Amino acid sequence: MQKQTIQFVRSLILIPFLTAGSPFAMLQNFQAPVGARGEGSKLTFASLPSSVSEEIPSAETLSEEHAKKIDAYFAERDMPLEGHGAKMVSEAEKNNLDWRLLPAIAVKESTGGRFACGHNPFGWGSCRINNFKTWDHAIEVVARNLGGNNPVTREYYKGTTKEKLYSYNGSVIPAYTAEVMKFMELIENAE
Repeated sequence: MQKQTIQFVRSLILIPFLTAGSPFAMLQNFQAPVGARGEGSKLTFASLPSSVSEEIPSAETLSEEHAKKIDAYFAERDMPLEGHGAKMVSEAEKNNLDWRLLPAIAVKESTGGRFACGHNPFGWGSCRINNFKTWDHAIEVVARNLGGNNPVTREYYKGTTKEKLYSYNGSVIPAYTAEVMKFMELIENAE
């Protein structure tokens, strides 16, 4: 008798799931109440979003937002690299870097290009490398190296963002990594 009771209870639980296909299928057409019920008022319903993807911004939208933040940060401080945010984001994505890293290094090393060595706003090669033709050329080269995509420098720039910064200049200047990380935070919060 006890075994039959257990099987009966199990069937009560499983039958709704089996007929609906999945537990989540039951929620597909669910409508949540909107408003309050009171005398003379009607209770209305609003459909829940049909998919989560409607609420998640696309990669393209995020890239645009990141570029705008970089450019806003540079513009607010009248830095020459204003307008290069999209290139920095694009190169960061290509080289698997944090989108804030390149602009933060440029701020630390040359005040966003204001005190750059030629077209080298990153202080790359201790400013002895100044043969970059344009800002974009410098952004491409430095991103490629920091991303570990240059076989010559790959060993120096592997690991986390903090490890990359330590190799970049933190081993010479102890406060360097923390200072660049602070610029990264400021850039992220720019509007």
